[in-house]
Amino acid sequence: MADIASPSTETNTDVAFIGVYKPFAECEAASRTKLAAKNLNLFYSGKQALHGINIDIAAKQVTALIGPSGCGKSSFIRCFNRMNDLIDGCKVDGEVVLDGTDIYSPDQDVVALRSRVGMVFQKPNPFPKSIFDNVAYGPRILGMAHSKSEMDEIVKTSLTSAGLYDEVKSRLDAPGLSLSGGQQQRLCIARAIAVRPEVLLMDEPCSALDPIATSKIEALIQELREDYTIVIVTHSMQQARRVSDQTAYFHLGRLVEHGETGRIFDCPEDERLRDYVMGRIG
Repeated sequence: MADIASPSTETNTDVAFIGVYKPFAECEAASRTKLAAKNLNLFYSGKQALHGINIDIAAKQVTALIGPSGCGKSSFIRCFNRMNDLIDGCKVDGEVVLDGTDIYSPDQDVVALRSRVGMVFQKPNPFPKSIFDNVAYGPRILGMAHSKSEMDEIVKTSLTSAGLYDEVKSRLDAPGLSLSGGQQQRLCIARAIAVRPEVLLMDEPCSALDPIATSKIEALIQELREDYTIVIVTHSMQQARRVSDQTAYFHLGRLVEHGETGRIFDCPEDERLRDYVMGRIG
């Protein structure tokens, strides 16, 4: 999945949001590590896309991945739930650790992994089903509900957590594709959290949305971070600053700098990050 970045569009879209959220500089110290990459390398048909990535992702915090288009952000986030396994010619070496266990070990159950690590993509992708059935899809496959009332409760709770229930409660039988773009993305978030994952990956979840819908997704991220470890890829530096506790900057397939978000933007150490933050590259 290609990264998309447009400095001029990004600037125009973000002006309305400056100062909406309080920076996370005052957040408590980093929690325990939930996810970690250790000397991670990624190859597509022999061409190296990621080079020796080492990073710890703190539990129940939001970590933003930023960097120029094509720098490896989306490739990296897909390593956390092994979505890269679906790409012919893709090879991963090194380790990706979830709660101390290497998810690339031969005995890893990939289906079970993806129930623990949910994902929301760039563009909303509801199934061609009703709103109810979109959310119920995963719990049905995993046998999470033993009665209709249990399934009803899972759907209601998931839609409520995604900030969508009040808008759709009277039309749960309507097609998911009948919703607006922002509502569709929140439906996809509800679908992702319905299986009760521990980690939520978001690959540029607002890139196809208008400013109002973007603000709703950002507010939702603020709420979800209380219960989930969130990793978000974003082309918007302003968005990263608003929603994340930690930020990691990628450049040409390498992790250049990682740290507390306020420090990354206010006192970048690497010249490449300083140039990116100042708009000289990207």
